[in-house]
Amino acid sequence: MSVTVTRSGLLTTVQDLGRPGHAHLGVPRSGALDQPAHRLANRLVGNPPTAATLETTLLGCALRVDRAVTVAVTGAPCAVRVDGRPAAWGAPVRLPAGATLDVGPATRGVRSYLAFAGGVAAAPVLGSRSTDLLSGLGPAPLAPGDVLPLGEPAGPAAAVDLVPMPAPPDPLLLPLLFGPRDDWFTAGSRTALTASDYRVSPTSNRIGLRLDGPPLERARDGELPSEGMVLGSVQVPPDGRPVVFLADHPTTGGYPVIGVVPAAELAAAAQAAPGTPVRFTPARRRG
Repeated sequence: MSVTVTRSGLLTTVQDLGRPGHAHLGVPRSGALDQPAHRLANRLVGNPPTAATLETTLLGCALRVDRAVTVAVTGAPCAVRVDGRPAAWGAPVRLPAGATLDVGPATRGVRSYLAFAGGVAAAPVLGSRSTDLLSGLGPAPLAPGDVLPLGEPAGPAAAVDLVPMPAPPDPLLLPLLFGPRDDWFTAGSRTALTASDYRVSPTSNRIGLRLDGPPLERARDGELPSEGMVLGSVQVPPDGRPVVFLADHPTTGGYPVIGVVPAAELAAAAQAAPGTPVRFTPARRRG
């Protein structure tokens, strides 16, 4: 069983839960940016959460199936059509053989997730089928004419008409644990980071959520030796505007990290469109 890409959209990639555990090789985790939406799409079609889905960006995509298959679209709300006729978003949809599924542009948010019963069976690399834009591992971003193999369905589709999902964030509220290099910044900058309104920059991508707003002033000159970077690191490059590292982030870096957003809080960042207000709130360390 396979599907053929007829419209690839702005950026459509294959994603699963990622390839954790390879940072020592310079390989980031990657994987679906909005993991709750990815998991839900898989659950709706009877897949395990590890099955690979398609992650679209803003403009959706369209594909033609060669055999009958159940699909589901979650994440950013969008119009879903089968051979030009409206179909459900956030629910299982049965496609007949030869049908074309069109996932339209996001009406809110950024990324939609498309699951097929059986999952996208692209060849795994280091245990994952995820496309990693930074390292180039995994399948290339989709292009018209690409043919994607599908696996065998693992279970029945969910018996639901519609599953509610959180609305895309507005504003995006991100809890922040200060450190490890917050001492590289003035006290005024640390205060400004949690008191100022930032906005998502159009230059954001799967590597990082880039923010426009007040630049943060350093208390020290010079650069750090490269050190390890974790998911959610808030790195501050020389222009002083923070970048929140997402799934395809580099595993090392030399710019100081003023704080870290807990990984569990990053799903909403996947749906923050350019221009979305962003506010950091101080978080307490557990234990």
